[in-house]
This record gives sequence, C-alpha cells and structure tokens, in this order.
Amino acid sequence: MAAHPSFVVEDQSAVVDFLTKHLAPERRVDTHGAVVFLAGDRAYKLKRAVKFPYMDFSTVAIRAAMCRAEIEINHKLAPEIYLGVAAIYRSADGALALGGVGEWRPDAVDWVVVMRRFDEDGLLDRMAGRGSLTPGLMAALGARVAAYHNRLEPVSGFSGPDDYRRSVAADIRQLREQGDRLDEATTEALAVALPAALEPFIELVARRAGAGAVRRCHGDLHLRNIVLIEGQPIPFDAIEFSQRIASIDVLYDLAFALMDLCDRDLRALANRLLNDWLWRIDELPQASHEEALALLPHFLSRRACVRAFVEASGAAVAGKTSEIARAYQRLALAFLRPAPPRLLAIGGLSGSGKTTLALKLAPDVGRAPGAVVVRSDVERKRRAGVALEDRMPAGTYTPEASARVYSACLARAERALRAGHSVVLDAVFARADERAAAEALAVEVGVPFEGIWLDVAKDVAQARVAARKADASDATPAVVERQFGYDLGRITWERRIA
Repeated sequence: MAAHPSFVVEDQSAVVDFLTKHLAPERRVDTHGAVVFLAGDRAYKLKRAVKFPYMDFSTVAIRAAMCRAEIEINHKLAPEIYLGVAAIYRSADGALALGGVGEWRPDAVDWVVVMRRFDEDGLLDRMAGRGSLTPGLMAALGARVAAYHNRLEPVSGFSGPDDYRRSVAADIRQLREQGDRLDEATTEALAVALPAALEPFIELVARRAGAGAVRRCHGDLHLRNIVLIEGQPIPFDAIEFSQRIASIDVLYDLAFALMDLCDRDLRALANRLLNDWLWRIDELPQASHEEALALLPHFLSRRACVRAFVEASGAAVAGKTSEIARAYQRLALAFLRPAPPRLLAIGGLSGSGKTTLALKLAPDVGRAPGAVVVRSDVERKRRAGVALEDRMPAGTYTPEASARVYSACLARAERALRAGHSVVLDAVFARADERAAAEALAVEVGVPFEGIWLDVAKDVAQARVAARKADASDATPAVVERQFGYDLGRITWERRIA
C-alpha cells in the first residue's frame, strides 16, 4: 500500500509542524480532509491539500475560498462555534506566522478556520458511545433540523433523476477505487443493488425536485457533526466544498444521522428523530415527505456507502485498512433488503398512554428506522398552523373538525404505506366507524393490520394529562371526564390495561 495516497497533492508538513509548535495543542484530530488542532479555548482547522472527485482542496487559493465558505455556511447553523478565518504566512525573516482572525493576507501560504472550542464529550457520537443519547434529545434534534430545513430556499439544477444516477455511479466508482481496502464482493453487490433501488422511484425524484425538496443543506449530518451545547443539539461542519453535494433532498440530509444511529444499534432513537422531523417539516403537497419514504432505504444505503469510502480514505492516509469501513458496506447492503409494511392502530381515551406505546412499538415495526407515527394531535395542529407545543384556540374541537383530522391522518398513513413504510396510527378512535376506517385502509393498501385499544382508569388518565408539559395533546382532566361518557360501541381490537 502506498505511503502517500494519490489524492494527497501537496506537502503541508512545514505548515503542520509550525502549527504544532506555535499552538502547542493539547490534541490533534486527523481526517481525510483536515487536520484540527485543539489548543486552549480555540480549534484551528487546516484543510488538507487533497483532491478527490467530490472534494478539491488542492491549491492555496481553493483552500482560502473554502475556509471562507465554511464560515459563511456554518455560522448560520452554529454561531456559537464559528469565529472566522486566519492566514498562515511568512514573516520578514522567512519564518511562518499565524495572522489574526478576519485579516486578509494575499501572501498567505495556507489558511485555517478558527472555531470556539467545545466540550468534545458533548459530541453526539461520543454520547452514543456512552449510552447518553435520549429520546428527548432526538426530539429536540428533529425539531432543530426541521426548522433549519424549513428556512432554506429551494434550489434548482440539482438532485434531478440524471443527477441521482450520476451520483450513484460516482459512489460506486469511489467504492471500487478503494480496492481491497473495502470488501470487493460487497462493493460489487452494492454496484447492482443501489441503482436497482433507485430506478423504480425515479419519477418521485423528479417530483421532489420540482416540489422544492432540494435545498442547500448541511450535507454531512452524522453524529460526529452534532454537539450538545447548553442542552441543545447543534449541527456544525456543514459541507462547504461542493454546492452539488450539499444541494440535496431534505430527507437525504436527515438520513445521515438516521443511518449513524442505526449503525450503532440505536434504532429507537433514529425512529424518534425521524418522527419528530416529520411532525415539524413543512408540507410539500406535490411530493409529500411520506411519499419520499420510498427513497429512504436508498438514502440510508448511500449514506453508509459515503462513510465506507471516507473511512477507507482516512485509513489510507495513515497507511492502514479499516474494518469500520467494511462494516459500513455491510450496513449499506442491509438497508436495501425489503421489509413489508404494516399498519398498527392504537386507540384509547386521552391519558391512556397511546403515544407512549406508539413510540415504544414503532422502532420494531417494518424497515429501518421503524414505523412512522401518525398522531391525530399533531395532525390537528399542523392543519391549523399552530406550533405543536401551543394550545389550539377555544372552540376548535368540533365533530366536523375531528372528522377532517381523522381523514387527514388516514391519508398521511396511506401515503407512507404505499411508499413501503410501516405506520402506527395514534388517535382516540372513540367511534366504531373511525376504527373501521383504519382497518379498511389496511385492506385497501394490502398490508397486515393490528389494532390495540388501551383501557385506563379515569383518575389515572386525568393525572397523566394534568402532568403533561409542551405536548401536542391539549387534553385536560375535564376532557377526560367528558370522554368517559362516550358510547364506544363494540371494540374488536386487542384490549390492554394502560
């Protein structure tokens, strides 16, 4: 194996030696594209002089532009972290020196991005390793990413059908170029499976692009690029080096974090992240996010492929091979194995624990990362344009409004099911015709159905709803009192004591 891989195009050893001596860092972090020096309360990121098909840092001028672009793009996401750019230049005596943040130096021999250092124990990949990630943190991350995606303007000219085909071909080429650094048989299996998973949905790809789903996104949203600061998950290190790579479907952007969680056997957390994102992302009626779930296995697989060849490239810089890279290959192939969809409906009066059970069961239903949870409480507020944590105006809970909400829930569930993704319906289902409609949907779409009814004591239900905070449900103890007077009719679903 070559000591200096062909993608390394310039010797930066003098700059690296200078920064090491000048900064006296406590630690140095090496990746395939950068060297990061951690010194005091600052981090200094030197872009490696490398040239890949997907990333070009081959000249000082390009690295200067990419450093500035990194600040511009990431300051929107993480102003707490990104400070500016500094030049490395030669002083009058010929020695290397480090300029001030924001100071432009036409004589620079290289550049660094200067960041405020954070506690690395707050990186989500490290938290995952310690078992410290929680459903609540995933809910917060889903909300933050959805809000970020909602602020982005749609872009055109990227991520159409031909762009996807070229991108998949590039992924396959890069896997093959790693040779025996990766498992070559798995590479060839992916070379067949990836295009095969895309082509049946190529019309959907075109509609998603036309509907505005393609935006200049983060592009590299795995757990190592998200950090917990003051209790909030902050994405950072968004892709600056390629508008093409970063101009992607918003679901493909989210898929990197979903893949990373699944890789770590944290499917339940991936499921919570997906659902909170779906509950909050703006609607695209012409090509809904539920329809886009047909592309999710392909998206997850491609994200695992990206990690495979990036890990293999990083290992090559150090003259090593990587079993982690091969594990990503196997994961990429596993995402493409079919898992037939199912419909599960959970009913019960307010406070019976429907949402708790739905979120508990969903990760194990269907393909990765588990079922979509369609909540009537969420649907009601989305339709009204009300934030999930805010209460609906008085007088909005009419029978007519509830009928429209149930119809919308079934329509959303149908879109997901027809996309091949399993669904958990979470609603009161107090009326026999509402329960029958859920069962009829499963028959119409041709998927297995399971119905669960949760029985609960009135005082328990009232205590639960009284204790809720910042929840999509507006139920109160008075609402529970009223519901206990309903004529529920004959309940044929499996009954459980909540």
